[in-house]
Amino acid sequence: MENLVNLHRLQEFYADKKVFITGHTGFKGAWAMACLYLAGARIKGYSLAPEYDNGLFGILPSLQMAESCIADIRDKDRLQKELLSFQPDFIFHFAAQPLVRRSYGIPAETFDTNVTGTANLLEAVTRLKNKCTVVIITTDKVYENKETNILYTEDDKLGGHDPYSASKACAELVVSSFRDSFFNPGKVDAHGKAIVSVRAGNVIGGGDWSEDRIIPDIARALLKGQVIEVRNPLSVRPWQHVLEPVTGYLLLGGLLHHPQKRYAKSYNFGPLPDDHLQVKELVETAITQWGSGSWVDRSSPTAVHEAGLLMLDITRAKNDLCWIPRLTARQAVQWSLEWYKLSPDLQADYTFSQIKSYFAL
Repeated sequence: MENLVNLHRLQEFYADKKVFITGHTGFKGAWAMACLYLAGARIKGYSLAPEYDNGLFGILPSLQMAESCIADIRDKDRLQKELLSFQPDFIFHFAAQPLVRRSYGIPAETFDTNVTGTANLLEAVTRLKNKCTVVIITTDKVYENKETNILYTEDDKLGGHDPYSASKACAELVVSSFRDSFFNPGKVDAHGKAIVSVRAGNVIGGGDWSEDRIIPDIARALLKGQVIEVRNPLSVRPWQHVLEPVTGYLLLGGLLHHPQKRYAKSYNFGPLPDDHLQVKELVETAITQWGSGSWVDRSSPTAVHEAGLLMLDITRAKNDLCWIPRLTARQAVQWSLEWYKLSPDLQADYTFSQIKSYFAL
């Protein structure tokens, strides 16, 4: 099956359209912004200031954004004011507290940001008068994970052991409630709003310097010539390059906007069923790509819980959207490390080069 998302199609969807992105200063939000820039969109971002200066948002050019608003998703009045003043055609909601281990330290703040923040956004959408398509980004960790050798489908039970996972499962319930209460897909011709949630696996790629994420941890260690410290080397994750889910989100948003009522539901974006790596396999692939390095197991029996096995079923995205991954997990690691090996003055241009190379695959 051929992946039908390409730059020409994204230009058809987004050229001269107004796109509101929450979390645009973050890792996935910045990659989405770069793709939308190439597609000719008019972009307004709403986010907290970036946590690190050398991330993708900080090194990209201005991208001719309509506006970059530095504010909190929990500030309902400010969020509503900024969104309504822009009157977007599309909204992509990336803003979140995205880290599992951090959520153990700030559980209430994690729920406030991820649950109330999502409700704040969707309440603002109820005030919009124009037609608008909304894509809410959650996570693969929304499922009640039994850590068995099964692929989770979009209809499986929601859950979450840690505060981050549980907060994102709650965000899914918020989306479902607003869709049923205000944005019924069967009445889209009347209200003009299409709402969908998307769940991606463990996303990797250049420009991410977050704490407690495997690729940033690897890059930091390799750049300093240090040993890579690894937690849970036998854990299995649905690793994928950031361009895989981001272009899937953009494809879905464009298809929804026509509108197509059958797309107004949840979608998984992840690797193919036989393309899941253990953490140690990912680390060893990164070391091979870098040309040097070593790693050590720093797992601790007293560490906070992190899932040992998680895999996604992407059949719905394949069948409904004709979306299929272009890169294997090992290629995703290679693309990521190629980005980090470059000097900072070359990384912005290389980001756009990787986007164009991805669409050429």
